[in-house]
Amino acid sequence: MGFHSKPNTFVGHVKIKVENLERSLKYYQEVIGFNVLEQTKTTAKLTTDGKTSILSLEQPENVVLNQGRTTGLYHFAILLPHRSDLANIVFHFIDKGIRIGSSDHLVSEALYLSDPDGNGIEIYIDRDPSDWTWNNGEVAMTVDPLNFEDLLSNGKQEKPWEGLPVGTVMGHIHLHVSELKKTEEFYTKGLGFEVVNRYGAQALFISTGKYHHHIGLNTWNGVGAPPPPANSVGLESFTLILPNEEARDHVVANLESIGATVTVENDIFITFDPSGNRIQLEI
Repeated sequence: MGFHSKPNTFVGHVKIKVENLERSLKYYQEVIGFNVLEQTKTTAKLTTDGKTSILSLEQPENVVLNQGRTTGLYHFAILLPHRSDLANIVFHFIDKGIRIGSSDHLVSEALYLSDPDGNGIEIYIDRDPSDWTWNNGEVAMTVDPLNFEDLLSNGKQEKPWEGLPVGTVMGHIHLHVSELKKTEEFYTKGLGFEVVNRYGAQALFISTGKYHHHIGLNTWNGVGAPPPPANSVGLESFTLILPNEEARDHVVANLESIGATVTVENDIFITFDPSGNRIQLEI
């Protein structure tokens, strides 16, 4: 549907920190269904197509557990190509005895779970955009019960589990932030996103190209929540894919005009949102 391709700006990759790389690799391969693209003693790049990575794992030195009530990752969201893919992964979770949460968001159907370190994961499929409801620039989203009976009628329980299908992408990321006013300015005036849904005074959902959201931002860990320690499990960084070099230069100028800092490390443009979440700007 084009929401995760240029000329839109979208989340292309997420990198998370884990306590034990070997344990996490076992989980992400056997439970979630990724394959390993590259691996070192402390890092791994995961793939579904054998060519590109949408998720990376890192085991920091002197790693510490998640402290809670901090900024950082709420969840990253894996978008599957077809509704049958979501049904098939439900059958897989049933076979594995994996407990999951679920929701019908009107724009999408979603499953929720956490990895061994408590990193939040959403696995979802989008409904056709023609079924989304827009009103005054905001898209209607809710948290309704998922109709599993109808969903599973689209799956193939007898088919062997083959992991995440080719065509799976990083659909969005949802972050804990310390406040919303400066955060909204950073992501809209700085990075060029549009607010497409407000959840009271506690959360914002933003996108480009009229997607329901490429990024969610919430203060559910408390206004003024501090960033986690650098060696804590959780979010290391996420990558935004920009349309071209001109667009990136424009974003850099906009970020600097609102007081944000952009640095270049090994030809990678890096910035931090007001809550300390690390963002890589790529083209």
